[in-house]
Amino acid sequence: MTDIIQLLPDHVANQIAAGEVVQRPASVVKELLENAIDAQSTSIKLVVKDAGKTLIQVIDDGIGMSTTDARLCFERHATSKIKSADDLFNLHTKGFRGEALASIAAIAHVDMKTKTVDAEIGTKITIEGSEVTEQEPAVVAKGTTISVKNLFYNIPARRNFLKSNTVETRHIIDEFHRVALAHPQIEFSMIHNGSDVFKLPISNNRQRIVNIFGSKMNEKLVPVSEETEILKVEGFVIKPEFAKKSRGEQFFFVNNRFIKSAYLHHAVNAAFEGLLKEGAHPGYFLFLDVDTKSIDINIHPTKTEIKFDDEHAIYAMLRATIKHSLGQFSIAPVLDFNKDTGFDTPYEYSKKQPTAPTIEVDKSFNPFQDEPKQKNITFPFKREEKKSTASWQSLYTGLESESTIVDQTESIEFESEEVTGTLFENDQEENLRVTFQLQNKYIISPIKSGMLVIHQNLAHQRILYEELLKNITVQEAVSQQLLFPLQLSFSNPDVVLIEDLKEQLEHTGFVFSQIKDGTVEISGIPVSISESQVETVLSQLVTDIKEEVPDAGFSQNDLLAKSMAKSMAVKTGTALKQETQLHLVHQLFACKEPSVSPGNRPVLITLDANDFDKKFM
Repeated sequence: MTDIIQLLPDHVANQIAAGEVVQRPASVVKELLENAIDAQSTSIKLVVKDAGKTLIQVIDDGIGMSTTDARLCFERHATSKIKSADDLFNLHTKGFRGEALASIAAIAHVDMKTKTVDAEIGTKITIEGSEVTEQEPAVVAKGTTISVKNLFYNIPARRNFLKSNTVETRHIIDEFHRVALAHPQIEFSMIHNGSDVFKLPISNNRQRIVNIFGSKMNEKLVPVSEETEILKVEGFVIKPEFAKKSRGEQFFFVNNRFIKSAYLHHAVNAAFEGLLKEGAHPGYFLFLDVDTKSIDINIHPTKTEIKFDDEHAIYAMLRATIKHSLGQFSIAPVLDFNKDTGFDTPYEYSKKQPTAPTIEVDKSFNPFQDEPKQKNITFPFKREEKKSTASWQSLYTGLESESTIVDQTESIEFESEEVTGTLFENDQEENLRVTFQLQNKYIISPIKSGMLVIHQNLAHQRILYEELLKNITVQEAVSQQLLFPLQLSFSNPDVVLIEDLKEQLEHTGFVFSQIKDGTVEISGIPVSISESQVETVLSQLVTDIKEEVPDAGFSQNDLLAKSMAKSMAVKTGTALKQETQLHLVHQLFACKEPSVSPGNRPVLITLDANDFDKKFM
């Protein structure tokens, strides 16, 4: 039997490794930013074109690399961070396995320019698909500049799996947030398609959070701080009244490395127990410092998962620390056992003799005494004397006798009271079909075969969805102008997202007067929503765009209509009048798909009369 096992060529092995390390352009951004931080940079600039598909460039002012290191860094598992297996449990840097640059170079065109502080001249290297095509000395600034072009150019199947530019840009911004939040001592900037997205100066943790998420975030933050032998916790949690239904603003950092941990997230939820509305999620920015020997960060290719040595102790400390902060800043309700000093007896009264209370009585008061008579009032006009009614019989003189009256009434003909048919029999039957509400959630309507049960929220979603989708497509929405424009605050990424959706939103009835610097000014809103709903509708829309994966064109319009319909629809638990119920039913059956909601949930069910008969057998 011949041998069938063989060693893979290096370029194939690198492409396989790239499948784990580089999932999308955001993965390249993460690896390059972390390398720049490891290079002791004080200023890092990220340049992105076409959501990273065309270009990802990271420019830093770090220590740079020598000519030999510049060539060696693109080899597999070439690293300066570890020399033995024991070093894996004493890591203080981001990258350590030496596979990121090798994986990126295997699936893209890479240009690198680097120079150390002491060197007079730097090095330029060009790599295409793991092959070095050019290496030469070059005059460059101190630090390193890496440009990754045409990602997945040699793996078209992987390139086809990439989402739209909007979605990929969203992932890149998320990775940028994670790195920038962990290192406020470094200046960061980001440029996308020639326009500035972020410019973050050197600051502290609180200022960095505010610079990223907008000035309104400052009032929402509650500081958290605790230090023990096992764990040091710093950071902030968001006040419960500002909790959202999405999981967007949730960040854990362990030793300045962003991680995902469902276990620690549960600890935060436990600390907020009883303070959040149903369906709301707490927001937090928590920085944990632990001993590097007590954690293992080498259990996941992207290094976003960490194994703790003593998870239970960290869970308990984190929950207790957050609870303490919420109580300390009067966020959580507390029992106050301090007595009111106003009820205490003064010290100077301690030696005084008690005296009996005295009662004063008005001895002249007589409840049976007659009230003083009212004085006679004279009128300027003469009052007529009331006529006597003694001769009342004179009022009935001249009337005929009873028999005469009866004779006259016999000759009167009355109109027939027989019930005749009407031209509007169907309308009468329709009026008899009375709808009623069950638990302020369902609308019950009788039909010939039995009973129709309609979910009021899902039904209204379907009605609004078709109306909004028609307005966006036909561009004939009606807008109501506001007397005073609304000014809403959003984070910079959310403002960019709203600006991208401005044209579609204007087709639904919104009128934007200004969008800039984290503020959205609205001077007109759709007729179907109230002024108080505007911020909720836009916030829910931004959240849905982030969580969904819309593509360009019709799908994005569809998601826009779904999100707005969900926010604007009548909520479960709202009492509806009889006329409103009938109007909702008529509007529903005027839709193209009345039986299914925009989220593919059933809107109505039919209960047959035979089903009720079986219950009584």
